[in-house]
Amino acid sequence: MRTILHIIRKEFWQLRRDKRMLALSFMAPLLQLILLGYAATTDIREIPIAVYDLDKSYHSREFVSKFTNSGYFVIQQEVNSFKQIDEVIDDGSVWLVLVIPPTFGNDILARRTVPVQLIADGSDANSVNVSLGYASQIIGKYSRSIMSQMLERTNVGLKPVSFSPQVRVWYNAELKSKNFMVPGVVAMVLMIVTMTLTSIGVVKEKESGTLEQLLVTPIKPYQLILGKLLPFVIIGLADVSIVLTVARFWFEIPMRGSLLLLYGLSALFILTTLGLGLFVSTISRNQQQAMMTAQFFIFLPFIYLSGFAFPIENMPEVIQYITYIIPLRYYITIIRGVLLKGNTFSELLPETLALLAFGVSILTLSVLRFRKKIT
Repeated sequence: MRTILHIIRKEFWQLRRDKRMLALSFMAPLLQLILLGYAATTDIREIPIAVYDLDKSYHSREFVSKFTNSGYFVIQQEVNSFKQIDEVIDDGSVWLVLVIPPTFGNDILARRTVPVQLIADGSDANSVNVSLGYASQIIGKYSRSIMSQMLERTNVGLKPVSFSPQVRVWYNAELKSKNFMVPGVVAMVLMIVTMTLTSIGVVKEKESGTLEQLLVTPIKPYQLILGKLLPFVIIGLADVSIVLTVARFWFEIPMRGSLLLLYGLSALFILTTLGLGLFVSTISRNQQQAMMTAQFFIFLPFIYLSGFAFPIENMPEVIQYITYIIPLRYYITIIRGVLLKGNTFSELLPETLALLAFGVSILTLSVLRFRKKIT
């Protein structure tokens, strides 16, 4: 035990002397969380649109005002020809163009179908889909209000049937995307930092030759491995404290569950990232190789297939099966469940068992490969 403590102490002294590693350990998670916490959002507001009003009647102006008063759209400009529509779409100054036909007001008064046209820039399919959804809601609401007004005027005493939905949203009442995204960012930052520190820390010692010097000492392989990994566990848990503090007090993310449970399951996730970092160090000859390997073969697949940015349910069935071997998937479910829903251990038992299986398997395989390399 004393030997392991000496190695841990040596690792912290070495980290203290290396300013870059020190900054990577504690400042990088903080900066990444703040930047990504603002950047990773699905809320879309102030969508730029153009209006081609061929009617210019009271009804067409009232219809346009529904868009501007919704809070979702900002009229960037009014166009006067279909050629101008091509220009504003091509130069990207607007996402949508609302075309109001010349018979708009008369069609409403005559109770005919009104052919309103929406022309969208489909180069950003996700944003345009959201924009078209907002526009469809506004058009539908305006259509229902016109219908109600006419029925009330023409049928005295006869009121149209209406529904009054009572909507109640649990866990994220204001539907803030940051409440969904920031916990995912916390998980991603924790993975990147702990895995990068482990792989670079070991590879750096191989480059400098200090790892070989340790091998000629009476230190046993398991003491060396524990002594090198435990500091990263401590740093990882310290990073959890930092990013959770920022998430709570900077982004005002609710924390409804047990922090003790979250720390325990975070330690379980760190076992997986340390194992992956150790594995990367065994197949890399220098720090550049370690960074490239981690980035292309682990970070990117993990981020895209974990449900952090894209719903797993929307992925093809084959890809959905692949996501089951991504440990980050389970940790993101855990951290969102604990913070937003107040999930308990029993509710997170499947994810906990999956993380435990991955952590033990990956760490064991990596340690065996590391021991084979150093013996």
